[in-house]
Amino acid sequence: MIRHKGYVIAAVTVAALVSGGWFLQRESEPAGSVYQQARLFDDVLAHVADYYVDSLDEKQLYQMAIDGMLDQLGDPYSVFLKPEDFRQLSEATTGNYSGLGIQIDVRDGWITVVAPLPDTPAERAGIQTGDRIVQLDGRSTEGWKQDQAVKELRGPAGSAAELTIRRLGIDDSIKFKLTRATIHIRSVQIAMMLNDHVGYISLNPVSESSAREVSQAMDTLLKQGMKSLIFDLRQNPGGLLDQGVAVSDLFLDPGKAIVETRGRAPGSSHEFTDAKPQQWPRLPIVTIVNGGSASAAEIIAGALQDHDRAVLIGTPTFGKGLVQSFWRLTPETGLKLTTARWYTPSGRTIQRVTHTEAEQEAQVIAAQRGQDTKPDSTAVFHTDAGRTVYGGGGIRPDLYVVADTFTTAERSFIRALGDKTPLYRDALATYALELKEGNRLSNPTFTVTEAMVDEIVRRIRSKGAALPDSIIAGARPLISQELGYEAARYVFGRPAEFRRRMSDDQQVKRALALADRAKSPQDLLTLANTQPSPSTVRNR
Repeated sequence: MIRHKGYVIAAVTVAALVSGGWFLQRESEPAGSVYQQARLFDDVLAHVADYYVDSLDEKQLYQMAIDGMLDQLGDPYSVFLKPEDFRQLSEATTGNYSGLGIQIDVRDGWITVVAPLPDTPAERAGIQTGDRIVQLDGRSTEGWKQDQAVKELRGPAGSAAELTIRRLGIDDSIKFKLTRATIHIRSVQIAMMLNDHVGYISLNPVSESSAREVSQAMDTLLKQGMKSLIFDLRQNPGGLLDQGVAVSDLFLDPGKAIVETRGRAPGSSHEFTDAKPQQWPRLPIVTIVNGGSASAAEIIAGALQDHDRAVLIGTPTFGKGLVQSFWRLTPETGLKLTTARWYTPSGRTIQRVTHTEAEQEAQVIAAQRGQDTKPDSTAVFHTDAGRTVYGGGGIRPDLYVVADTFTTAERSFIRALGDKTPLYRDALATYALELKEGNRLSNPTFTVTEAMVDEIVRRIRSKGAALPDSIIAGARPLISQELGYEAARYVFGRPAEFRRRMSDDQQVKRALALADRAKSPQDLLTLANTQPSPSTVRNR
């Protein structure tokens, strides 16, 4: 009995010491201190790890905690990058990946080459547009999805890959043995002359080589007689801040503000200014933007507009004006965290003012459809020349031009196709390759005949698509247009396809009409001021 009592006293004493020590510590810390919260977190994590009904690895719990903490910030741009996310960010910002250098698409259940990239293992080996990759390293590729094919074709630089190709017009399959290499995806997607004196440059995305590539493209086009430039930033999701600044620097005078960042942490507030004299001060520039132009692309557009260096055409940009800083935490993971906001030289915030990401996307979609012709905000700012520009987020173009949209009849056709849409795309590609094999198209400006459209209709109907004549009648212009694009690509190459698309592009046509007449940047501004009020007219 005495011994038992001694055990009780000892147990109570130990409990008192343990709990007393905790309470003493608790009293020595301010209520709600970081130390307390850390202890609380460890206690919760330990209980979940030990007692939760399903077994969970502690590493998994920590990962869930990290994701949950960042999610509670309510900021979709602040994220912990896992290895796959980290790899994708690296590819986007550097433009580099390891692989064969092939643009692919799935057609008729097979991986089909859209185009080999210039100066890559695929191009050097002789891979051609329209080739069907039927085997990779002896494994059939039939039924592969796009994501799977991309993953399988890529691999470490120096690794080997054997492709088995079926090529239209050749009975036997062809085997290619290639060695993967580091592939650089150019951020200047297209640089070409649209006519005798108007050049065109498409920039997407803003990666670590953007300024150099834009400068090289400019030099090439000037040698070809360029007197005016159309600078296309549509669907450019942005990228590196320093390259957004560097591209802007190419077209502005020294000392001109490009963008300002304002943040809470030391060093996060900074004003970036032009450092180098521009090389082409007399060159008129028309810049095209839309709801897909975001982040660093908006920095470029805002700087050129605020300094009256370019006339902007299109629809309002996305309005992504939050600066992310990146910390590499392990060799394969990192933290991307919002640390500041961007402001244009006139003081406008680039961040679109909305309560949720869904609301922001809804505003952008409305603008793309021509349902947003009024200023985003009553906040008024002025360019160097005194032109009025509006705040509220995003960059509003000087000339509001909505892109082409589907007609009612064409939308009815798309709805009628339903789950047969992939068969329609397959029919376009297969027929385009047959036109190539039969040498039936003599030049890139070929006319799509009624008989060609009839053949596409016959093929998709034979695959089970229930398409009444009344639906087909309204869809014939769309089928003709899309077959024209597909055939131009497979027969004459991507530049020919692009030219054909540009001839139907309402925003490019408006930009070309301005650039064609402008003799100087000031002349361009004058011409823009005489244009009709914001248009929501469709091309068809």
